[in-house]
Amino acid sequence: MPASDASADGEMDLREVRLLRLPLPILARAQEHNEGLMREFALIANPHPHIDVDVPVRMLQLIAALRDRYTAFTVSANAEIERAMERGDEEIDLTFRVPAAVAEATVELAAMLNRADDYCRQGALLTLATPDDLLAFRRWYLGEFRAQINGAPPTPWQ
Repeated sequence: MPASDASADGEMDLREVRLLRLPLPILARAQEHNEGLMREFALIANPHPHIDVDVPVRMLQLIAALRDRYTAFTVSANAEIERAMERGDEEIDLTFRVPAAVAEATVELAAMLNRADDYCRQGALLTLATPDDLLAFRRWYLGEFRAQINGAPPTPWQ
């Protein structure tokens, strides 16, 4: 664990991140897009002489590492999202308590997702690059984690 995640007494240094007016329909579309991309990356991650698999392999590795490190911190929030979607809510306010290292992880994830979009634009996949509205959402979502962990107040979605 990075040094910034543990306090002097050994407890985890958790930071609160509040996502205000989280748009559930956009979140659902973003999740569907990312899941489709990951499925396609998984299919082509095996070496093939005509396809550069560096981006798919690195993306799959990063996603697996982030899930291993941070899934325990998102279980409650994910359950809230699921309940809100079942009720038909359009948006919710959501609070995460995450390790400070998530700020750095969001930078790494954003860079990798941008590389994945570039990869999609090359036409080697069925999945298209992230649409503009989902890209704006991704920037806001990841940016809120980074900004709030670094001390900024929450900024609601549009």
